[in-house]
Amino acid sequence: MAHPKSEKTTAPGPAGAIELLVDTPATPPQGLALVAHPHPLFGGANTNKVTHTVARAHAEAGLVTLRPNFRGVGGSAGQHDHGVGETEDLLTLLAWAFRTWDLAPVLYLGGFSFGAYVTTRVARILLGETASAVEAHPNLDPEKWRAALPPLTLRHVTLVGLPHGLALGSGTVYTTPELPTTLPVLMIHGEEDTVAPLSRALDWARPAARPIAVVPGADHFFHGKLHVVKTLVKNALAVYPPA
Repeated sequence: MAHPKSEKTTAPGPAGAIELLVDTPATPPQGLALVAHPHPLFGGANTNKVTHTVARAHAEAGLVTLRPNFRGVGGSAGQHDHGVGETEDLLTLLAWAFRTWDLAPVLYLGGFSFGAYVTTRVARILLGETASAVEAHPNLDPEKWRAALPPLTLRHVTLVGLPHGLALGSGTVYTTPELPTTLPVLMIHGEEDTVAPLSRALDWARPAARPIAVVPGADHFFHGKLHVVKTLVKNALAVYPPA
């Protein structure tokens, strides 16, 4: 079986260049995926192994898959903006991608750790909601992005190691926004995650009664368990194919 091809490129962003890896499927692409990496102030980058694993699963499912570096990481311009500028950057990247490739307007989102938090914010804006219930930033106005993007079908969201409340690894308190119960979401969490504790992910999932795929014995970075993460993502994408 032919494998996806990975290339490094840059795209224009609000704070300057956004460096990204593009994983192109070996077969004609069926849509677009965007996968976000963990916290940039703690070594997070688009080459992170969990991010790579999630991205490759999407590319192997026939999706052009973007893995950007957040602000201040690698060749990406700007400074860490605690999720606000990062949300704007991902939305900008989506608009750029649909101008660059002739793709079906079908979108998949994924993120790991801090990237999963930013992904929930992007998903809400794409669905016409504010990035969070307590925030209304002018650059994140859903109407602005409705005009900038083609009409999209947000097909599926993958959230790995989602932080909510106090993240013990960084000391950050995340107010992770809820997502509509009608949106298909795969949550994957390590049983022994000491960075973004499983109990807090359950707190986030509980109001919508969202199931969480808990990987026994896995830590936050899924050491020795990445094959399980990939299998879970591939199985979910098989249930929610692009067409």
